[in-house]
Amino acid sequence: MPETGDTAPDFTAPLANGDVDSITLSETLEADGGPIVLAFFPGAFTSVCSHEMSTFNDRLAEFKSAGGEVYGVSVDSPFAQNAFRDELGLEFELISDANDELIDAYDVSMDFENMGVYGVAKRSVFVIDSDGEITYAWVSDDPGVEPDYEEVEDAVRAAE
Repeated sequence: MPETGDTAPDFTAPLANGDVDSITLSETLEADGGPIVLAFFPGAFTSVCSHEMSTFNDRLAEFKSAGGEVYGVSVDSPFAQNAFRDELGLEFELISDANDELIDAYDVSMDFENMGVYGVAKRSVFVIDSDGEITYAWVSDDPGVEPDYEEVEDAVRAAE
């Protein structure tokens, strides 16, 4: 699993932003200068994930004032993610990892064997600075636990 101080694994993936576009991490960092928050979540339309993404949305102004851009990441299709964004009124974009490439690269894959669900993202947050370095990493083995949002915001400020 990538840790603080490591170079963030680069990727290109579908981006749910109302339409379906594409995002490449290295190009986004080069264009926008970072820092970027990648907030991995197990699945759209679930209660804890909805609360987490809504909380990031409610705090979006603080993240932006700290210089950060927030992206949610799940294995859901970009079409499902757009419906999820619409339902919650999210003002940030979601990255689709329908092929499990990001959860494998960031080593945050988990299964809900008792429900027959395999290969979803562990609830986790990575802050990546403009040089592509991971400056903050938080991963939970308990999908019911949400990140410390103030800690993430502080990490974004420190990464700028």
